[in-house]
Amino acid sequence: MLRELDHPNIVKLLGVCMQENRLYLLFEFIMMDIRKYLDLLPDEGYVPAATVQRIAFQTCQATCFMHQRRIVHRDLKPQNLLIDDLGVIKIADFGLSRAINVPIRVYTHEVVTLWYRAPEILLGANRYAAAIDAWAIGCILAEVVLKKPLFRGDSEIDQLFQTFRLLGTPGEKEWQGVCSLPQFKMNFPKWKVNRLAETLRAYAENRLISLIQAMLRYDPSQRISMRSALHHPYFFDIDTSTVPAGNYRGELFCG
Repeated sequence: MLRELDHPNIVKLLGVCMQENRLYLLFEFIMMDIRKYLDLLPDEGYVPAATVQRIAFQTCQATCFMHQRRIVHRDLKPQNLLIDDLGVIKIADFGLSRAINVPIRVYTHEVVTLWYRAPEILLGANRYAAAIDAWAIGCILAEVVLKKPLFRGDSEIDQLFQTFRLLGTPGEKEWQGVCSLPQFKMNFPKWKVNRLAETLRAYAENRLISLIQAMLRYDPSQRISMRSALHHPYFFDIDTSTVPAGNYRGELFCG
C-alpha cells in the first residue's frame, strides 16, 4: 500500500529490511508533529492564518490523493501529521489504513483515536468509507486554531455527548438512518443548538469555519469530500507556490 502513495505530503517509505525475523520499515525523518508544534507555541500565541491555510491545504491534498487510490487512513490525528521546518506536512502512520471497495465493505469500528473518531463509528456502524477521514481532519483543523482538541472524550459515550453538546443531537432530519445505528438510543439527551461557529469565531475566519462545518456534518453522505474541499472558497487565494504539490486539487497526480 505504501508503495502506491508517492506524494510529497505523505511520509516516504525509504526501504524495508529483515533482522532477526522481524520486518522493519524505514521512513524519512521529520522532526515534529502538529501536536508538538502546537505545544511549542507561547501561551498567548496562535498559528498564523496563512500557516493554518497551508496546513489545511496540504492535508486535504494528501488525503484526496489517498482516497483517489481507494485508501482510507482511518487514524488521522495531530500526532500523525508531521511538519518540517519549512511548513511541509507529511501524513504518517498507515498501520490502520485500508483499501476500500465498492460497494463499501464491512469493517471493524475499532479505528481512529477516540477524539477524532467519526460519529457513525461511535454509534456502531460497521460500514463506512472515506468520510471518516474528513471528520478527523475537521477536528484537527479546529484544534490547530484553538490550540486544544475540539472533543476530549474519555469514553465512547462521553465522546458522543461532547459532540452532541457542540453540534446538537442528531435525528433523522439531520442524518437519515441514524436512529437505526446499533448504539443510537432514543433517550439520548437532546441538545438542539449547533455551537461550532460560535466556538471558532474568535480564532478562525468565516471561510475556514465553513470548511470545518462541512467536514463535521453528521451524515457521512453529506460530509464534504477531499476533492470538493480543495475547491472550497477557503483555498481560493492560497499561494500554491508555497506547497510541494502545487495547485493539485484532485486531478490525476503525476508527482
